[in-house]
Amino acid sequence: MGYDDNNIFAKILRNEIPCNKIYEDEFVLSFHDINPQKKIHALVIPKGKYVDLDDFSQNASKDEMAGLLKGINTVAKILNISVDTGNGYRALANISEDGGQEVPHLHFHLFGGEKVGKMVS
Repeated sequence: MGYDDNNIFAKILRNEIPCNKIYEDEFVLSFHDINPQKKIHALVIPKGKYVDLDDFSQNASKDEMAGLLKGINTVAKILNISVDTGNGYRALANISEDGGQEVPHLHFHLFGGEKVGKMVS
């Protein structure tokens, strides 16, 4: 799966498609999922053109890597689901077709606000 400049997240980053923004900085954009699977379901995406976590870990700068991890933590705090402010959450990245990835732009799902349940069913 190669990077597609016309994927939905690339369009959101270019402001071609609106989103319900939670947080944005120089490295990430976070917004509410349009089809939430849990009480709280947010997405955190890097602003760089990375297909998945493998691509990101091999090609992103150290600043981008730190920015993504800090962005995930910041969003969790904003949503009151981090260990500091709530009861916890799940951060999930699907990688490649076999891993369930549907959009060819790295993204983390943050689930919380309730018991998330088993990791895989």
